[in-house]
Amino acid sequence: MKKATLKALKYPTGEFKMPKKFSEKELASRIKIIAEFPAKLRKEVGKMPEDTLEYRHRLGGWTVRQIVHHCADSHMNAYIRTKLAYTETNPTVKPYDESAWANTSDGGEAPVEWSLLILEGLHKRWVELLSELNDAELKRTYFHPEYGKKIPLSYLIFLYAWHCGHHIAHVQQAKKHKNKFS
Repeated sequence: MKKATLKALKYPTGEFKMPKKFSEKELASRIKIIAEFPAKLRKEVGKMPEDTLEYRHRLGGWTVRQIVHHCADSHMNAYIRTKLAYTETNPTVKPYDESAWANTSDGGEAPVEWSLLILEGLHKRWVELLSELNDAELKRTYFHPEYGKKIPLSYLIFLYAWHCGHHIAHVQQAKKHKNKFS
């Protein structure tokens, strides 16, 4: 398979790019994406047959089931990072091995409903917090040791809005390719 095709399968919505400047309207639109994500993901996978949950979006990629559980894992970590940055001065966050988490039994075998329920409640709380941040609070940071830099909350919002669309696209890819990559 060509490199361009592999990259398109890995990043169906393109790689994340943080805008240098953004408006309040653009920020609000990203928070809205985060707010709507649990319902969109449920619409994609909620009535999906069990065998389809084992489809992969690309060769070597995760199954649909793993993607759903990954979203819960990742968004829980992002929510906690949001709370830490909001309540502390540049706290150091703990990185985690996403692939290792995806390969635990609760990440690879558990019913997707468990993570859909987590995402629904988590996103309600997360959006409530994100929606109240003022300009100064959006500049609050956490330190990510894996990247060796401070991450502002505004960056986290844009990154996770992208993350939502990125993984919805992966689920759609898996359904479209009908187990071609298993």
